[in-house]
Amino acid sequence: MSFLKEEFEVETPFKNRNDVEAEIRTCDRFGGICQWACFIFAAVGVLSDAVDVTIGLESTSWFLLAIIVGINAIIGHLHVVIAKHLLGIEAGE
Repeated sequence: MSFLKEEFEVETPFKNRNDVEAEIRTCDRFGGICQWACFIFAAVGVLSDAVDVTIGLESTSWFLLAIIVGINAIIGHLHVVIAKHLLGIEAGE
């Protein structure tokens, strides 16, 4: 019976509120950087296609890179939203 008790004990992933806020800031920064990189990659893809010049990669590759980085931005922002919701951190602090 002690094995089951040890199995289902819940450990807190963070030490205190400051640790949670630091994690939220880090994930928010990651999401913001990925979001801006997505916009830049999409703009380079549009410019590359409009000018009909290969800028390092083909324009389709720039768009695919923008999609991948955009998905990473969504992951970072979702982590922030879930952490704020589940851990009760207000956005105004």
